[in-house]
Amino acid sequence: MTAPRLPRRALLALGAGAVVAPAVGRAQTASAVSAPFEVRPLWPGAAPGGEAVTVQEQVVLRNPNGDPNDTAFVHVRDPWIMLRRPAQPNGAAILMIPGGGYQRVAVSKAGGPIDARLAEMGYTVFIMDYRLPGDGWAAGPAVALQDAQRAIRIVRSRVAELGFDPSRVAVAGFSAGGHVAGLLATRFAQDAYAPVDAIDRLSARPDFAGLMFPVVTLTQPYAHGPSARALVGSDPTEAARDAWSIERHVPADMPPTFIAAAADDRVVPVENSLMLWQALRAQNRPGELHVFEQGGHGLAQTDASGAPAWMGLFDAFLKRDRSPRS
Repeated sequence: MTAPRLPRRALLALGAGAVVAPAVGRAQTASAVSAPFEVRPLWPGAAPGGEAVTVQEQVVLRNPNGDPNDTAFVHVRDPWIMLRRPAQPNGAAILMIPGGGYQRVAVSKAGGPIDARLAEMGYTVFIMDYRLPGDGWAAGPAVALQDAQRAIRIVRSRVAELGFDPSRVAVAGFSAGGHVAGLLATRFAQDAYAPVDAIDRLSARPDFAGLMFPVVTLTQPYAHGPSARALVGSDPTEAARDAWSIERHVPADMPPTFIAAAADDRVVPVENSLMLWQALRAQNRPGELHVFEQGGHGLAQTDASGAPAWMGLFDAFLKRDRSPRS
């Protein structure tokens, strides 16, 4: 079946906050949408470390006059994880982490064309919302990592129920969500929060990582400004920049990593992707880098079917035989 052509707006929906939305003060509150998918909270009670948090969560329209399902979550207090089941499962699961420049999370409980296409390809798709570092959480810059670790453990807790392979659980992050996914792929051995239930005994290591037009480095001159300010402030030390730069902390057991970006990205410089690729090479870790000549932030290049060009490449990467050669 030929997939519908995805509009550029749909591709940018997963991108950085500098592109995707008007200021919150000008945004309209989004109307309620009927979610056709299963949505569950990430945490069994209140999210950890919220004693000093006073902000009120909002759901806003990314375009005041646009699609009522084209939403962003601001000042997230109750993060969630959503499941889209494939009609014909291929045995693998993907945890999607959308972007938003660490200012908001560009996601909809009505789903979107990216997760729809991945499910059509057979993937059991989970989409997560996550908390933001500027809202007063005790974990500070690590708050989104807490949610990502909890989310992938929830994915793993549903292996028997949903029937996917526990060794084929990938994370796919977009823009600032790529930074969250990068944290998950590099810091899975560091528990970002104290266990709250039996789910937290499961591994937080993704089997594969896909980073699309990702925020990677907080070092100058290639840092994405809004993400860097949200994570380490407006006048950070070099040590703080280094601490939250993904390419500086690639472990010897980092999962196989797929990276895709456009050379003409004016929001997150493509050097972010190049720096991570070089770090993977330095650690002799398996990885694949695709730099498209055009596509901008959102990587709007499409294939003959109208699907994002990176998607078929990522699918092939996830399915590659990596068994030892005799």
